[in-house]
Amino acid sequence: MRAYAIGDIHGHLDLLRRAHDRIAADIARHGPAPVIHLGDLVDRGPDSQGVIRFLMEAEAHGADWITLKGNHDDLFTRFLRDPAAPTPGLRADLSWLHPKIGGAATLASFGVRAAGDRPVAPVHAEAQAAVPPDMIDWLEARPTQHWLGDCVYVHAGFRPGIPFHRQTETDLIWIREPFLSDNRDHGALVIHGHTALDSATHYGNRVNIDSSAAYGGPLTAIAVEGQDIFVLTDQGREPLRPA
Repeated sequence: MRAYAIGDIHGHLDLLRRAHDRIAADIARHGPAPVIHLGDLVDRGPDSQGVIRFLMEAEAHGADWITLKGNHDDLFTRFLRDPAAPTPGLRADLSWLHPKIGGAATLASFGVRAAGDRPVAPVHAEAQAAVPPDMIDWLEARPTQHWLGDCVYVHAGFRPGIPFHRQTETDLIWIREPFLSDNRDHGALVIHGHTALDSATHYGNRVNIDSSAAYGGPLTAIAVEGQDIFVLTDQGREPLRPA
């Protein structure tokens, strides 16, 4: 069973469009298949609003695309609902508007300027006025995992040793350890992002395709054939094998 997946986008609409161009070229050779976006649509990059609109409009026009929820997407909607509410998974000394997280860049794409340098109350009021309610609803409704064939697609990973149906949303969108160091067979090949790397890496039981678009790296798109993984380039497919 074939599918395509795209890693963490982080507000880079230009990279997302080019990733879809590579997928379209592969579909022209191999036939149609669903495209799964692994979340983190927003923060740090220059056009989070454009990324969300691009995905929403494609879905509205019937594209066979699935968009998962990432922790940054959750941080965005939580801020819009209540900036004072605690956020499971986020360090207590950080907030969505902290420079390390990148929320101010997201709000800038909606016309809310200098969000990280002003009091939270007026920034929150401006953000609520600027971000369309249907966009907030769409982001909140994103699924946290998607099963297809022999693979499961998720933003961050799973809590090892806990059945898939009992996983918490916090783990699915935030977890690193003990997931990253667990080399057991999870019952499916886990395809995820969240932990930024220099390039997509196959670990045997999981494949991480967050190639650091948030930090100036490329945005990875892969083709999945059963459990065979191929990175899509402008020249075509490159096999990605377990390290």
